[in-house]
Amino acid sequence: MGTSHSINSNVILFDGVCNLCNHSVQFIINRDKKGYFKFASLQSAFGQEQLKNFNVPSRALESIILIKGDRYFQRSSAVLEICLHLGGLWPLLYVFKIIPWFIRDFFYDLVAKNRYRWFGRRDECMLPTPELKARFLD
Repeated sequence: MGTSHSINSNVILFDGVCNLCNHSVQFIINRDKKGYFKFASLQSAFGQEQLKNFNVPSRALESIILIKGDRYFQRSSAVLEICLHLGGLWPLLYVFKIIPWFIRDFFYDLVAKNRYRWFGRRDECMLPTPELKARFLD
């Protein structure tokens, strides 16, 4: 799939070998009843293409990235933007946007740097179920 997905879709790029990241994707899917988001691993050809398109440094493998049209959000800003589109009370977390990004990202980075140690990692990226395959980009 080409770069046109970044323009017409809301795409979450995630670390495909991180257990925490994979569980986060499942969490989002279960609360995104309208199918607002599509997903791709940062390691995929699509993910790598998007990193280049947005000039995002390779350090991004430690971050979740949300692409909304021609804009992208990283780390805690991506998480808060994602929460806006989830069901239930999750959009209320957007109030944390008032906290300066460098403070939010300090805590995000703490978890990101320890995610493999705390939550483990996979040998390969997760494979979506047939029902969810359309929401994952290669």
